[in-house]
Amino acid sequence: MRIGFLGPCLDLTRLERAADFLLVSEKASRVIYLSDDGALDRCVASWATRLVGDDPTDEGAWRRAADVALWGGPEKIDAYVDGERKRLSLRSLMSLPERVLRTVEMIGDRVAVITFDKASLDEEDIFAARLVIYGKSPNALVKAIGSRTFLTPGPLGETGGIMLLAEGDDIATVTIYDTAERSIHQAQLALPKTTKMRVQSSS
Repeated sequence: MRIGFLGPCLDLTRLERAADFLLVSEKASRVIYLSDDGALDRCVASWATRLVGDDPTDEGAWRRAADVALWGGPEKIDAYVDGERKRLSLRSLMSLPERVLRTVEMIGDRVAVITFDKASLDEEDIFAARLVIYGKSPNALVKAIGSRTFLTPGPLGETGGIMLLAEGDDIATVTIYDTAERSIHQAQLALPKTTKMRVQSSS
């Protein structure tokens, strides 16, 4: 399992490049934007429109397919397939839900609490967590405290903002990149197995 995380960023061009790097170069199955400021939603809407035109919905895809089938040659068909494949890949990008304190995810069979501001969490919120992943931080950080590891990519910029978590059976590798796609920090985490839980959100 390979999951990408992006730190807060209001520069949509920079955000798009970072998301594309995680999806294409690092082959992340999901990419989570660690803020609820709406920047990723605006980024994806603009990105999808540039890929396929003014109607990047599924209904629009059917209309485009009909037009290509009727009027398109091989080059137009190839362009349609490439554009739609890329548009569908954008579904792997997600933001933290608005007005939700934390989201609980399973990374393999380990519990991860994902939030924007870790200061909003109390001990009960993170009781079962082995990973606490958050967005609000001036810098990237990977720090083990007791049985938990706290992770943040930091804001998206020259000193971080892009994080990849590659999970194995008992070890996860965390790599943090800057916006030039250079690895600036890497760590291996021993992740003791825990009881499985359902994905849930808490407001």
